[in-house]
Amino acid sequence: MWWGGRGQSFNIAPQKEEPEMGHSGPKCVQRTGMLEPRSRQLDSHVASGCLPGEQILAWAPGVRKGLEPELPGTLICTNLRVTFQPCGWQRSQETPLSSEYDFSLVNIGRLEAVSGLSRVQLLRPGSPLKFIPEEILIHGRDFRLLRVAFEAGGLEPQAFQVTMAIVQARAQNSQVQQYAGIPLSKAGQSSGSRKPPVPLLETSEDWEAERKKQGARGWRVSTVNESLPRYFWVPKRTLDSEVRRAFGHFHQGRGPRLSWHHPGGSDLLRCGGFYTASDPNKEDIRAVESMLQAGHSDVVLVDTGDELPSLADVQLAHLRLRALCLPDSSAAEEKWLSALEGTRWLDYVRSCLRKASDISVLVTSRVRSVVLQERGDRDFNGLLSSLVQLLSVPEARTLLGFQSLVQREWVAAGHPFLTRLGVTGASEEAPVFLLFLDCVWQLLQQFPAEFEFSEFFLLALHDSARVPDTLTFLRDTPWERGKQGGQFNSYTQIYNPGYCQPPAGNSVNSQLSVWDWDLRYNSEQILQFHNPGYDPEHCPDSWLPRQQPSFMVPGPPSSVWLFSRGALTPLNQLCPWRDNPSLLAVSSRWLPRAAISSESLADQEWGLPSHWGACPLPPGLLLPGYLGPQIRLWRRCYLRGRPEVQKGLSAPTISGLQDELSHLQELLRKWTPRISPEDHSKKRDPNTILSQSR
Repeated sequence: MWWGGRGQSFNIAPQKEEPEMGHSGPKCVQRTGMLEPRSRQLDSHVASGCLPGEQILAWAPGVRKGLEPELPGTLICTNLRVTFQPCGWQRSQETPLSSEYDFSLVNIGRLEAVSGLSRVQLLRPGSPLKFIPEEILIHGRDFRLLRVAFEAGGLEPQAFQVTMAIVQARAQNSQVQQYAGIPLSKAGQSSGSRKPPVPLLETSEDWEAERKKQGARGWRVSTVNESLPRYFWVPKRTLDSEVRRAFGHFHQGRGPRLSWHHPGGSDLLRCGGFYTASDPNKEDIRAVESMLQAGHSDVVLVDTGDELPSLADVQLAHLRLRALCLPDSSAAEEKWLSALEGTRWLDYVRSCLRKASDISVLVTSRVRSVVLQERGDRDFNGLLSSLVQLLSVPEARTLLGFQSLVQREWVAAGHPFLTRLGVTGASEEAPVFLLFLDCVWQLLQQFPAEFEFSEFFLLALHDSARVPDTLTFLRDTPWERGKQGGQFNSYTQIYNPGYCQPPAGNSVNSQLSVWDWDLRYNSEQILQFHNPGYDPEHCPDSWLPRQQPSFMVPGPPSSVWLFSRGALTPLNQLCPWRDNPSLLAVSSRWLPRAAISSESLADQEWGLPSHWGACPLPPGLLLPGYLGPQIRLWRRCYLRGRPEVQKGLSAPTISGLQDELSHLQELLRKWTPRISPEDHSKKRDPNTILSQSR
């Protein structure tokens, strides 16, 4: 959907006829042509359909193919994106932005021109077009496919021009770094009409409120390290001078800090790798160990990179998966599943879920400090920390809780979205965040009643990773995002259906956020964000009160463990630096001893050793399956370019499920003539049907 600030104008080259574009989209015309930004003024209705700073480069009429029914309309290329606007298409006043027909230039993964039955050219940025195309295929990095056939009868030059405009626009990536996002005022929204803001964690008040919400009484907000987000949590008794000394001995200065406080008393920390080349003194080591212990006698160091893929592995698997899911994939149908396993993508999903499941056991089984340690602390630490919280507490599985979780553990923590999603073209591309969303989808399939949000919400979040109208995923650090947005003291809008007005005294972020769903999705689409099978009994209020450690068992005193390859191994000391006495052990060497048990981690934690005592499975904890067919392909996401495969997937709403049920009942009536046709001639309530079948 096209939208833009009022008063903007664009120019086009003179044509015999021009399309009329407005709130209904462009009307079908017989002739069209190349749009030149420096020619005469374009109709104001067309201009109002563009984003601030956006220029229309070319357009041509065509027919969207591949989906039923085929839609006539207009293919438009700008300096920011490519869109297809169906004839007579109505743009809702309530949703000035839309991603349904839009492909941002940074989202285009593959562009193909087709002529005839056998002539196909893969168009790379800057490559010339060798023929006039009859069709154009745009493959999105988000697995979407836009297939447009151009009309014949003298319009071939326009088909050539719009195709070349897309090629040339893709070759120019500077607009990504220069684009500053869309102010909410430009979207026709005032702060007073927005839903209540949920903090972006860009102020100390935000972090303090979140700390109190988690019940982390032993922690405080600190601001002393510029390599981290502007604000973070450290132990209350640790001085800022000690924080500075300790953080200097970790990779990129990303020292240990609180990621999440479990209601039962455990603390989940995250940090970068030890900077082993440093030479800490006794006071520095004391500060490091104090922060790692976080007031607990039982400390577990988790090597995040152990058993998980490298960034290069994730990128290669994603590329293979995308190639396999293309409509023209070379994999034979009978070998498709083998080819899917060969991508290793599902293996990596399985590894992440297995590791997160083990860590959730560590966090919930005893009151302890569990430290996630990754060299850069910006990728798999965020993935595992997020999954652990989803597995451990129902609050994170609500729609609002999940959005807040992503904002805290990914956006505010400094995950390099711009680099990892390949927007900058850097070699460090690896879609770790998309891997995380796949893991969440797996949990949603295994525990459908535990999550308030649906897979359609996950799809919307997946597709929003590369939209050019928000800075949420188009910057690498909170500093870049805050500098581009013009302020750090700001809030974002997170969708919360229970409220309609922001609380008094809160300032609202002037920039569009990825959480502003109602500017890109209509009310019917947002309704599909809710999981119809969600059981409200699993909400946080019905779980257990904060600071209720009744199911926790204190660990043995001064115990230090390394969790690696699915087993707990005792450590002689916390820190790896030699020739420095440790506060927790006499030995100066950081060498692990043999693992204490070959049993599963759950057996070790809840059954071994005996002097720790037995403990039942904590309420609210989910332990997912990750073997064989328990990990499935996210078909609705990855096979969107193959519409024929989408048939038979579950309906998104209750009414859709009722329609499917009626269809199945009709089939049963045909296959079982002895059943009265009246029993199947009308839609019936699913609950009534289920009760009658018992």
